[in-house]
Amino acid sequence: MEIGIFIYDNVEVLDFCGPFEVFCTANRFTEQHINVSLIAPTHSPVKARGGLSVNPHYSIHGHPKFDLLIAAGGIHTGIIKNPTVLRWLAETARHTPACASVCTGVFLFAQAGIIDGKKVTTHWSDVSDLQHSYPELEVIKNQRFVVDQNFTSSAGIAAGIDMSLSIIQSKFGKDIAHKTARQMDYDWLP
Repeated sequence: MEIGIFIYDNVEVLDFCGPFEVFCTANRFTEQHINVSLIAPTHSPVKARGGLSVNPHYSIHGHPKFDLLIAAGGIHTGIIKNPTVLRWLAETARHTPACASVCTGVFLFAQAGIIDGKKVTTHWSDVSDLQHSYPELEVIKNQRFVVDQNFTSSAGIAAGIDMSLSIIQSKFGKDIAHKTARQMDYDWLP
């Protein structure tokens, strides 16, 4: 299973590190290999919130084909104005069986025009902005994550861990998901 997590300057650290850790930990318990990669607009290091410098594995200009593409949240107001990123996201999502977002990562998919009509969620403080900016979405409040066909979106920060564990459960079963949560010392209630 090939998983790509899209990151960019001012990305929220736990929005990408939480899912990254879940999928890497689950890989210890599955017979099917799970490979997780960080994807960025360029090969240059990404400066996450708080000043954490992160080296992406790939740029949007060359990466493996994904089974799951996740857009992490953060201060997204600059990245959603980047037409190259939006074209890449739309094209990559069309050829990816499943996509997901953590927190404000949903704004990237919405701006790219590829989740129109879907039920989604985001961080509680961004719900009204998402509803106002993208009225074609059905924004669900007060849920850790929402699944609508092949698109899953989560609320803020730590909710991305719950979403990722749920994806593990759907792909590999409840036992693998529980082993993953236990290994992470994460109190998960599916």
